[in-house]
Amino acid sequence: MGRLQRILTYTALSVVSCLVAFPVVWMLAMSVRSNVEIFTLPPSLIPEHFILDAYRQVLHSPTYLRFFFNSYLVALGVTGISLVVAIFAGYGFSRFVFRGSKLMNLFIIGTQTIPSIVLLIPYFMAIVGLGLYDTYLGLIVTFTSFCLPYSILMMTGYFNTISKELDEAVMVDGGGRIFTLCRIILPVSLPGLVATGVYTFLLAWNEYLFALTLTKSIGMRTIPVGIAFLIGEMAYQWNVIMSVAILGSVPVMLLFLLLQRYFVSGLTAGSVKG
Repeated sequence: MGRLQRILTYTALSVVSCLVAFPVVWMLAMSVRSNVEIFTLPPSLIPEHFILDAYRQVLHSPTYLRFFFNSYLVALGVTGISLVVAIFAGYGFSRFVFRGSKLMNLFIIGTQTIPSIVLLIPYFMAIVGLGLYDTYLGLIVTFTSFCLPYSILMMTGYFNTISKELDEAVMVDGGGRIFTLCRIILPVSLPGLVATGVYTFLLAWNEYLFALTLTKSIGMRTIPVGIAFLIGEMAYQWNVIMSVAILGSVPVMLLFLLLQRYFVSGLTAGSVKG
């Protein structure tokens, strides 16, 4: 790569990075000023008066804290269940060819072509009929049904990159399938597990439509729904809204940054069949 090409590449990457980071920086700037100052013209990125009242209001409110608790509980529950099922399903699809395996794979892929809005009423009727409306279990079951196909496809793709000879070598030495999977394959599959877990967590964390439809009490709202309810009929508390959004985004961004190496390697390895 020539010097001019490197300069153009880094310039383009810098511009794109600034465009991506600007909304987050703007949210942060809006969260540390008063609601009155937000509407001053012309708008300024640097606040005239740096205040943290919005963050204090959020962190001292049981209602807002409950939003965070609900989101973490549901997202972690969905991630845990999806990973466990995806590990065994992905390993089975990767290592065995059985009657109906191709049909099952097509069915899993086909579920992703159905718009979620089409499933809203059937899901609502099913959850209400099962007595799971406005419960954590109802949200976890619903979100898992959407996240699980992605998880299975990602784990299957990653397991395909691991040679079957590794399984055969362990089994020749007397190891069973479960031992091979748990003690040999899973440690090697750490990047794929991290990529699948992070992606599943983000899907469950960001879900809004079904989180709104399948809950009614304020104590069951997740962060995306809670932010929407902060928009009042007569006034918007933009500083509070932005502070909740920042507090909800920072842990997810930190999770991605800390696991970025595993996440990228897991996605790239899983996209190529070995």
